[in-house]
Amino acid sequence: MSQQEVECDGFLFRFTDAIHAFKFDETDRSKPEFHGAPMKAVDVVAELETAYIFVEVKDYSDQDPDLYDYRAQGSDEQNEERKKARKWLKNYLKYKFRDSFLYRHAEGKVDKPIHYICLLTFDNPMNNYFAKMLRPELPTGKAARRWSSPLAQSCHVLNVDRWNSNYPKWPVTKIEAG
Repeated sequence: MSQQEVECDGFLFRFTDAIHAFKFDETDRSKPEFHGAPMKAVDVVAELETAYIFVEVKDYSDQDPDLYDYRAQGSDEQNEERKKARKWLKNYLKYKFRDSFLYRHAEGKVDKPIHYICLLTFDNPMNNYFAKMLRPELPTGKAARRWSSPLAQSCHVLNVDRWNSNYPKWPVTKIEAG
């Protein structure tokens, strides 16, 4: 094992204990990670000795975070727009995971537990809210009665600071434009 670096969507990930880490939603047809199928894909996959890590990145730092904020209040119309935006984001994150699981299943690469980590640039309460909304829809940590294993072992939604404090062996930095 060696340090694997992956640059994706304005962030640099360093997986110090990965067997392999790569940009999973590769758009360059000449790269071996290119899929070509019309499904969604998480941004990064890291293979560790005992697990796979699926990473989805969404940088909302240049947008108004109030659009997704469950705490914001406004007119009935604004509140309805926020509700639609939150539902859209939750579903988007859910389908990114599920389609990626299907890709990896077709590749024969679901032989280890899978942990889903969403790197969102919201504050901690917002990220906690999305994690709480997302976990039951994957579902995480438990297999359905007829399944032999769960789809996702865990699901976390974090910003850069919380990512780096929770995962010091996989530091992430925002790449400054310029």
